[in-house]
Amino acid sequence: MNRENFFRKFDKTVEQFGDTKPEILLHSCCGPCSSSVLELLAKYFEVTVLWYNPNLYPEAEYEKRLATQKQLIEAIGNDGVKSKLLVEPWRSEDYFSRIKGLENEPEEGKRCLECFKIRLDETARIAKERGFEWFCTTLTVSSRKDAVAINAIGREAAAKYGVKWLPSEFRKREGNHRSIILSEKYGLYRQEYCGCVFSLANMEGNDED
Repeated sequence: MNRENFFRKFDKTVEQFGDTKPEILLHSCCGPCSSSVLELLAKYFEVTVLWYNPNLYPEAEYEKRLATQKQLIEAIGNDGVKSKLLVEPWRSEDYFSRIKGLENEPEEGKRCLECFKIRLDETARIAKERGFEWFCTTLTVSSRKDAVAINAIGREAAAKYGVKWLPSEFRKREGNHRSIILSEKYGLYRQEYCGCVFSLANMEGNDED
């Protein structure tokens, strides 16, 4: 079976817009990952960034990454890439209640898939509630994230709430490399672990080796 070409689907989708720019709610996992995605999406959409990441731990890290997101939006906005920001408060209970029983799963396993589901389901719900036609996520800019799984989860959330999922694999076409360049340009904090308490423990454990 041939693997889906998500960027080809992206191209076909945005070609239909012509001169119009529909509104899209972009879930952002962090400022650095959202940099190249914002640069791309702003060509075709009126973008609102959603900051909803209950997986982040500890709360101080959540706030540090949120500050970096705000820093990026202001800096890239000054370069003509405009977007708005919608912030959801830190609700770690959303995460821990959903991954109960998966605490011992390996990194990039079932627990991570559940984490994607939590965030994309809430993004779709908010998109519907606030009248956005489209939604998507920055998660596919990472070379360590499963774009096939993320797009499948996005489509499921879209069907559940009656909004449109934008197919993506933002790491393609130099998207991941571009995010590194932009992060350096704007002096963004680039985190050393994915975000959750488990990835933090894994990083600290590797540091001790």
